Amino acid sequence: MAPRGERKGSYVLFENEQSEKDLEKVIQPSAEDRKLDIVWPNVFIFLIAHIAGLYGCYLFLGQVKLLTCVFAVVVYIIAGLGITAGVHRLWSHRAYKARFPLRVILAIFNSMAFQHPVLIWARDHRVHHKYSDTDADPYNATRGFFFSHIGWLLVRKHPEVKAKGQQIDLSDLYADPVLRYQEKYYMPLMLATCFVLPTYIPTLWGETAWNAFFVCAVFRFIVGMNVTWLINSAAHKWGYRPYNKNINPGDGKTLALMVLGEGYHNYHHTFPWDYRTAELGAPLNLTTRFINLMAKIGWAYDMKSVSKEVIEKRKMRTGDNNHKEYEKDNSIKT
Repeated sequence: MAPRGERKGSYVLFENEQSEKDLEKVIQPSAEDRKLDIVWPNVFIFLIAHIAGLYGCYLFLGQVKLLTCVFAVVVYIIAGLGITAGVHRLWSHRAYKARFPLRVILAIFNSMAFQHPVLIWARDHRVHHKYSDTDADPYNATRGFFFSHIGWLLVRKHPEVKAKGQQIDLSDLYADPVLRYQEKYYMPLMLATCFVLPTYIPTLWGETAWNAFFVCAVFRFIVGMNVTWLINSAAHKWGYRPYNKNINPGDGKTLALMVLGEGYHNYHHTFPWDYRTAELGAPLNLTTRFINLMAKIGWAYDMKSVSKEVIEKRKMRTGDNNHKEYEKDNSIKT
Protein backbone atom coordinates (compact mmCIF):
# COMPACT_ATOMS: atom_id res chain seq x y z
CA MET A 1 0.00 0.00 0.00
CA ALA A 2 1.36 3.40 -0.93
CA PRO A 3 2.50 5.79 1.80
CA ARG A 4 0.13 8.52 2.81
CA GLY A 5 0.53 12.24 2.56
CA GLU A 6 0.64 14.60 5.49
CA ARG A 7 -1.95 13.89 8.16
CA LYS A 8 -2.56 15.05 11.68
CA GLY A 9 -1.19 13.96 15.04
CA SER A 10 -3.36 12.31 17.67
CA TYR A 11 -4.32 13.50 21.12
CA VAL A 12 -6.26 10.90 23.10
CA LEU A 13 -4.22 8.79 25.52
CA PHE A 14 -6.55 7.31 28.16
CA GLU A 15 -10.18 6.24 28.35
CA ASN A 16 -11.12 9.36 30.34
CA GLU A 17 -10.20 11.48 27.30
CA GLN A 18 -12.74 9.82 25.02
CA SER A 19 -15.27 12.66 24.86
CA GLU A 20 -16.40 13.68 21.39
CA LYS A 21 -14.36 16.87 21.69
CA ASP A 22 -11.16 15.03 22.55
CA LEU A 23 -11.76 12.29 20.02
CA GLU A 24 -11.81 14.90 17.29
CA LYS A 25 -8.90 16.93 18.64
CA VAL A 26 -5.77 16.52 16.52
CA ILE A 27 -2.43 18.27 16.27
CA GLN A 28 -0.86 19.26 12.98
CA PRO A 29 2.34 17.29 12.23
CA SER A 30 5.49 19.34 12.32
CA ALA A 31 9.25 19.02 12.15
CA GLU A 32 11.35 22.09 12.82
CA ASP A 33 14.11 22.70 10.30
CA ARG A 34 17.07 22.22 12.61
CA LYS A 35 20.48 20.63 12.51
CA LEU A 36 20.43 17.33 14.34
CA ASP A 37 23.05 16.87 17.02
CA ILE A 38 24.42 13.36 16.38
CA VAL A 39 25.47 11.32 19.41
CA TRP A 40 28.40 9.44 17.89
CA PRO A 41 28.86 6.91 20.73
CA ASN A 42 25.26 5.79 20.14
CA VAL A 43 25.93 5.48 16.41
CA PHE A 44 28.97 3.30 17.10
CA ILE A 45 27.15 1.12 19.66
CA PHE A 46 24.14 0.50 17.43
CA LEU A 47 26.38 -0.17 14.42
CA ILE A 48 28.40 -2.79 16.29
CA ALA A 49 25.22 -4.30 17.74
CA HIS A 50 23.65 -4.68 14.30
CA ILE A 51 26.82 -6.20 12.83
CA ALA A 52 26.81 -8.70 15.70
CA GLY A 53 23.13 -9.29 15.03
CA LEU A 54 23.84 -10.10 11.38
CA TYR A 55 26.42 -12.64 12.49
CA GLY A 56 23.83 -14.11 14.84
CA CYS A 57 21.40 -14.31 11.92
CA TYR A 58 23.99 -16.28 9.94
CA LEU A 59 24.34 -18.73 12.82
CA PHE A 60 20.56 -18.95 13.23
CA LEU A 61 20.13 -19.92 9.56
CA GLY A 62 21.88 -23.28 9.83
CA GLN A 63 24.85 -23.19 12.17
CA VAL A 64 23.12 -23.99 15.47
CA LYS A 65 20.93 -26.75 16.84
CA LEU A 66 17.23 -26.69 15.97
CA LEU A 67 16.32 -26.51 19.66
CA THR A 68 18.45 -23.38 19.96
CA CYS A 69 16.48 -21.74 17.14
CA VAL A 70 13.20 -22.68 18.80
CA PHE A 71 14.46 -21.30 22.11
CA ALA A 72 15.45 -18.03 20.43
CA VAL A 73 11.90 -17.64 19.06
CA VAL A 74 10.43 -18.40 22.49
CA VAL A 75 12.66 -15.78 24.12
CA TYR A 76 11.65 -13.30 21.39
CA ILE A 77 7.97 -13.85 22.20
CA ILE A 78 8.52 -13.62 25.97
CA ALA A 79 10.50 -10.39 25.67
CA GLY A 80 7.94 -9.09 23.19
CA LEU A 81 5.12 -9.62 25.66
CA GLY A 82 7.10 -7.53 28.13
CA ILE A 83 6.72 -4.69 25.64
CA THR A 84 3.25 -5.30 24.22
CA ALA A 85 1.29 -6.65 27.21
CA GLY A 86 3.51 -4.94 29.75
CA VAL A 87 4.91 -1.48 29.19
CA HIS A 88 2.56 -0.69 26.29
CA ARG A 89 -0.96 -1.87 27.06
CA LEU A 90 -0.74 -2.16 30.85
CA TRP A 91 1.56 0.64 31.98
CA SER A 92 1.53 3.22 29.16
CA HIS A 93 -2.21 3.13 28.45
CA ARG A 94 -3.73 1.56 31.58
CA ALA A 95 -5.85 -0.55 29.19
CA TYR A 96 -6.25 -3.24 31.84
CA LYS A 97 -5.15 -3.95 35.40
CA ALA A 98 -2.80 -6.67 36.57
CA ARG A 99 -2.30 -8.32 39.91
CA PHE A 100 1.10 -8.41 41.58
CA PRO A 101 2.35 -11.75 40.14
CA LEU A 102 1.59 -10.69 36.57
CA ARG A 103 3.17 -7.27 37.08
CA VAL A 104 6.35 -8.94 38.34
CA ILE A 105 6.41 -11.35 35.39
CA LEU A 106 5.84 -8.56 32.86
CA ALA A 107 8.56 -6.41 34.46
CA ILE A 108 10.99 -9.33 34.08
CA PHE A 109 9.88 -9.91 30.49
CA ASN A 110 10.31 -6.19 29.84
CA SER A 111 13.86 -6.25 31.23
CA MET A 112 14.62 -9.11 28.85
CA ALA A 113 13.65 -6.89 25.89
CA PHE A 114 16.29 -4.27 26.90
CA GLN A 115 14.31 -1.24 25.70
CA HIS A 116 14.72 0.99 28.77
CA PRO A 117 12.96 0.59 32.14
CA VAL A 118 9.18 0.81 32.09
CA LEU A 119 9.17 4.29 33.64
CA ILE A 120 11.23 5.74 30.76
CA TRP A 121 9.55 3.76 27.96
CA ALA A 122 6.06 4.65 29.18
CA ARG A 123 6.93 8.32 29.58
CA ASP A 124 8.18 8.55 26.01
CA HIS A 125 5.18 6.63 24.72
CA ARG A 126 2.67 8.82 26.51
CA VAL A 127 4.37 11.87 25.00
CA HIS A 128 4.24 10.16 21.60
CA HIS A 129 0.46 9.77 21.81
CA LYS A 130 -0.15 13.23 23.19
CA TYR A 131 1.93 14.95 20.50
CA SER A 132 2.14 12.36 17.73
CA ASP A 133 4.23 13.30 14.67
CA THR A 134 5.32 16.67 16.06
CA ASP A 135 8.64 17.87 17.49
CA ALA A 136 7.43 16.86 20.94
CA ASP A 137 7.09 13.26 19.72
CA PRO A 138 10.33 11.39 20.56
CA TYR A 139 10.07 9.37 17.32
CA ASN A 140 8.50 12.02 15.12
CA ALA A 141 7.56 10.28 11.85
CA THR A 142 7.33 13.67 10.11
CA ARG A 143 11.13 13.61 10.01
CA GLY A 144 11.10 10.51 7.85
CA PHE A 145 11.29 6.74 8.07
CA PHE A 146 14.91 6.49 9.27
CA PHE A 147 14.48 9.03 12.04
CA SER A 148 11.29 7.44 13.39
CA HIS A 149 12.83 3.96 13.15
CA ILE A 150 16.25 4.37 14.75
CA GLY A 151 17.51 7.88 14.03
CA TRP A 152 15.81 9.34 17.11
CA LEU A 153 18.15 7.21 19.23
CA LEU A 154 21.23 8.52 17.43
CA VAL A 155 20.67 12.25 18.03
CA ARG A 156 19.98 14.45 21.01
CA LYS A 157 16.33 14.97 21.84
CA HIS A 158 14.46 17.98 20.55
CA PRO A 159 13.89 20.48 23.41
CA GLU A 160 10.14 19.99 23.00
CA VAL A 161 10.48 16.28 23.75
CA LYS A 162 12.17 17.08 27.05
CA ALA A 163 9.73 19.87 27.89
CA LYS A 164 6.59 17.85 27.18
CA GLY A 165 8.05 14.77 28.83
CA GLN A 166 8.42 16.67 32.10
CA GLN A 167 4.71 17.52 31.95
CA ILE A 168 3.50 13.94 31.58
CA ASP A 169 1.90 12.54 34.71
CA LEU A 170 3.67 9.34 35.78
CA SER A 171 2.39 9.26 39.35
CA ASP A 172 0.43 6.05 38.69
CA LEU A 173 3.62 4.32 37.56
CA TYR A 174 5.82 5.59 40.40
CA ALA A 175 3.14 4.34 42.81
CA ASP A 176 3.86 0.76 41.66
CA PRO A 177 6.68 -0.80 43.76
CA VAL A 178 7.36 -3.31 40.97
CA LEU A 179 8.35 -0.49 38.61
CA ARG A 180 10.39 1.34 41.23
CA TYR A 181 12.30 -1.88 41.90
CA GLN A 182 12.85 -2.50 38.18
CA GLU A 183 14.21 1.00 37.67
CA LYS A 184 16.54 0.72 40.67
CA TYR A 185 17.97 -2.66 39.63
CA TYR A 186 17.49 -2.37 35.89
CA MET A 187 21.08 -3.02 34.81
CA PRO A 188 21.55 -6.35 36.65
CA LEU A 189 18.00 -7.42 35.73
CA MET A 190 18.56 -6.56 32.06
CA LEU A 191 21.97 -8.23 31.87
CA ALA A 192 20.71 -11.39 33.54
CA THR A 193 17.51 -11.77 31.51
CA CYS A 194 18.56 -10.36 28.14
CA PHE A 195 22.05 -11.81 27.84
CA VAL A 196 23.18 -14.19 30.60
CA LEU A 197 20.22 -16.60 30.79
CA PRO A 198 19.60 -16.77 27.00
CA THR A 199 23.29 -17.61 26.61
CA TYR A 200 23.48 -20.19 29.41
CA ILE A 201 20.25 -22.16 28.90
CA PRO A 202 21.10 -23.50 25.38
CA THR A 203 24.38 -24.93 26.73
CA LEU A 204 22.23 -27.39 28.71
CA TRP A 205 21.45 -29.24 25.45
CA GLY A 206 24.98 -29.01 24.08
CA GLU A 207 24.94 -25.69 22.25
CA THR A 208 28.13 -23.66 22.49
CA ALA A 209 28.00 -20.51 24.61
CA TRP A 210 29.37 -18.58 21.60
CA ASN A 211 26.50 -19.64 19.35
CA ALA A 212 23.90 -19.20 22.09
CA PHE A 213 25.10 -15.68 22.85
CA PHE A 214 24.95 -14.46 19.26
CA VAL A 215 21.68 -16.23 18.37
CA CYS A 216 19.52 -16.21 21.52
CA ALA A 217 20.82 -12.99 23.03
CA VAL A 218 22.20 -10.64 20.37
CA PHE A 219 20.28 -11.63 17.23
CA ARG A 220 17.03 -12.04 19.13
CA PHE A 221 17.56 -8.66 20.83
CA ILE A 222 18.29 -6.86 17.54
CA VAL A 223 15.23 -8.37 15.85
CA GLY A 224 13.06 -7.43 18.83
CA MET A 225 14.24 -3.84 18.77
CA ASN A 226 13.77 -3.38 15.04
CA VAL A 227 10.31 -4.95 15.06
CA THR A 228 9.27 -2.58 17.84
CA TRP A 229 10.74 0.35 15.91
CA LEU A 230 8.66 -0.61 12.86
CA ILE A 231 5.59 0.52 14.81
CA ASN A 232 7.15 3.99 15.03
CA SER A 233 8.25 4.04 11.39
CA ALA A 234 6.36 1.70 9.03
CA ALA A 235 3.06 1.87 10.93
CA HIS A 236 3.14 5.67 10.65
CA LYS A 237 3.71 5.50 6.88
CA TRP A 238 1.71 2.58 5.42
CA GLY A 239 -1.57 0.80 6.10
CA TYR A 240 -5.34 1.15 6.13
CA ARG A 241 -7.02 4.06 7.91
CA PRO A 242 -10.55 2.74 8.51
CA TYR A 243 -11.04 4.56 11.84
CA ASN A 244 -9.38 7.92 11.32
CA LYS A 245 -8.14 9.09 7.94
CA ASN A 246 -6.82 12.31 9.47
CA ILE A 247 -3.86 10.74 11.27
CA ASN A 248 -0.72 9.04 9.97
CA PRO A 249 -0.87 5.66 11.77
CA GLY A 250 -2.20 2.79 9.65
CA ASP A 251 -3.40 -0.79 10.19
CA GLY A 252 -1.50 -3.73 8.70
CA LYS A 253 -1.77 -7.43 9.46
CA THR A 254 1.80 -8.26 8.38
CA LEU A 255 3.22 -5.95 11.00
CA ALA A 256 0.65 -7.19 13.51
CA LEU A 257 1.97 -10.74 13.09
CA MET A 258 5.56 -9.60 13.68
CA VAL A 259 4.72 -7.46 16.71
CA LEU A 260 2.39 -9.89 18.49
CA GLY A 261 -0.76 -7.98 17.51
CA GLU A 262 0.45 -4.38 17.71
CA GLY A 263 0.23 -3.62 13.98
CA TYR A 264 -3.32 -2.25 13.97
CA HIS A 265 -2.02 1.23 14.59
CA ASN A 266 -4.82 3.35 13.14
CA TYR A 267 -7.21 1.67 15.55
CA HIS A 268 -4.76 2.03 18.42
CA HIS A 269 -4.20 5.76 17.93
CA THR A 270 -7.96 6.22 17.65
CA PHE A 271 -8.81 4.10 20.70
CA PRO A 272 -5.54 3.77 22.67
CA TRP A 273 -7.26 2.61 25.87
CA ASP A 274 -8.63 -0.60 24.24
CA TYR A 275 -6.61 -3.51 25.67
CA ARG A 276 -6.98 -5.41 22.37
CA THR A 277 -5.39 -2.57 20.30
CA ALA A 278 -7.51 -3.86 17.41
CA GLU A 279 -11.01 -4.63 16.19
CA LEU A 280 -10.04 -7.35 13.71
CA GLY A 281 -7.28 -9.87 13.21
CA ALA A 282 -7.75 -12.07 16.30
CA PRO A 283 -5.40 -14.90 15.18
CA LEU A 284 -2.53 -12.42 14.87
CA ASN A 285 -3.12 -10.74 18.21
CA LEU A 286 -1.03 -12.97 20.46
CA THR A 287 -0.83 -10.26 23.11
CA THR A 288 -4.61 -10.10 23.48
CA ARG A 289 -4.73 -13.87 23.76
CA PHE A 290 -2.10 -13.71 26.49
CA ILE A 291 -4.03 -11.05 28.43
CA ASN A 292 -7.25 -13.06 28.06
CA LEU A 293 -5.45 -16.11 29.44
CA MET A 294 -4.20 -14.10 32.39
CA ALA A 295 -7.78 -12.91 32.96
CA LYS A 296 -8.99 -16.51 33.14
CA ILE A 297 -6.62 -17.26 36.01
CA GLY A 298 -7.51 -13.98 37.72
CA TRP A 299 -4.23 -12.12 37.17
CA ALA A 300 -5.62 -9.60 34.65
CA TYR A 301 -8.88 -7.73 35.09
CA ASP A 302 -10.81 -4.58 34.21
CA MET A 303 -9.88 -4.90 30.54
CA LYS A 304 -11.12 -1.83 28.70
CA SER A 305 -12.54 -2.12 25.20
CA VAL A 306 -14.58 -0.07 22.75
CA SER A 307 -18.13 -1.07 21.88
CA LYS A 308 -19.01 -2.14 18.35
CA GLU A 309 -21.46 0.76 18.14
CA VAL A 310 -18.80 3.37 18.94
CA ILE A 311 -16.37 1.76 16.48
CA GLU A 312 -18.91 1.80 13.65
CA LYS A 313 -19.87 5.40 14.33
CA ARG A 314 -16.21 6.40 14.28
CA LYS A 315 -15.64 4.59 10.99
CA MET A 316 -18.52 6.44 9.39
CA ARG A 317 -17.43 9.81 10.78
CA THR A 318 -13.67 9.87 10.20
CA GLY A 319 -12.72 6.62 8.43
CA ASP A 320 -11.33 6.36 4.90
CA ASN A 321 -14.45 4.53 3.62
CA ASN A 322 -12.31 1.55 2.66
CA HIS A 323 -14.07 -0.75 5.13
CA LYS A 324 -14.86 -3.67 2.84
CA GLU A 325 -11.31 -4.09 1.58
CA TYR A 326 -9.95 -3.71 5.11
CA GLU A 327 -12.37 -6.22 6.61
CA LYS A 328 -11.67 -8.70 3.80
CA ASP A 329 -7.95 -8.40 4.47
CA ASN A 330 -8.58 -8.95 8.20
CA SER A 331 -11.54 -11.29 7.96
CA ILE A 332 -11.59 -12.87 11.43
CA LYS A 333 -12.83 -10.55 14.17
CA THR A 334 -11.80 -10.44 17.80
